[in-house]
Amino acid sequence: MVNRKELDPEESPSARFGQRLRTLRDERGWTQDELAERMGCSGTHISAVETGRRPPTLRFAASADKTFGTGDRLERQSRAVRHTALLEGFPEYVTHEARAAEIRLYEVGVIPGLLQTPEYAATLEADAVRREAITPEQAEERVGLVTRRQATLARTPSPLILAVLDESCVRRPMGDPTIMDAQFERLLKFAERPNTVLQVAPFSMGARRPFSLPVTVLTMPDRSIMSYAESAQRGHLERESTSVLPILAAYHQLQAEALSQAASVAMISQLRKGTP
Repeated sequence: MVNRKELDPEESPSARFGQRLRTLRDERGWTQDELAERMGCSGTHISAVETGRRPPTLRFAASADKTFGTGDRLERQSRAVRHTALLEGFPEYVTHEARAAEIRLYEVGVIPGLLQTPEYAATLEADAVRREAITPEQAEERVGLVTRRQATLARTPSPLILAVLDESCVRRPMGDPTIMDAQFERLLKFAERPNTVLQVAPFSMGARRPFSLPVTVLTMPDRSIMSYAESAQRGHLERESTSVLPILAAYHQLQAEALSQAASVAMISQLRKGTP
């Protein structure tokens, strides 16, 4: 079949559910549109679930069980998907991030995943396990995703990555000094790359900081734009340009107010040496 995406069931619980759904559909010789008609949804929705871009709701899974005659097997599997450590909406965002021509991100409190060392990521998630916010298995899933996301950036042509970090990101210690030293080194090397810009938004910006929460703006190869932001419960991907353009404008203002890359590198180098 043309443009049939290969599935990796080990990638995530959503991918495992998607593979199972596709297998059941293929066994019956149905197209995605034919399955969608039987389930009362769209072929696009079926495609998104099969490829792991959209997690299955319990209602969707129950409808699939009824359609395939699988008892409650899919519904039970969907519960495992819902218990994943990843926020709803984030897996779909990651698929767009992997294709983006430009990535503009702003982070508060922690180094963003695309810039984390494996040790920093593991330490961050280990603390979440200690607080019983996630399980050890979920922590492993999160750390593995950080590695996979970074690997997708090693492509030609390289995406342009502009990162603005709130000063809290570089001042918050994570693990022992060796972990932070390696993380600072990663940031400095990131700033040296020809397709990156690294800036620190200092505390002194005060009320001039346009964002209080992390935000990411993606520019796709066709020059369309989308933004991604998270609440405590889910991630939200915005594709409407009328909503994204004000966020992009605010990001430009953030860059103008933040430290230059040279000044940001100097601050990180001082922190790495242990000087204020």
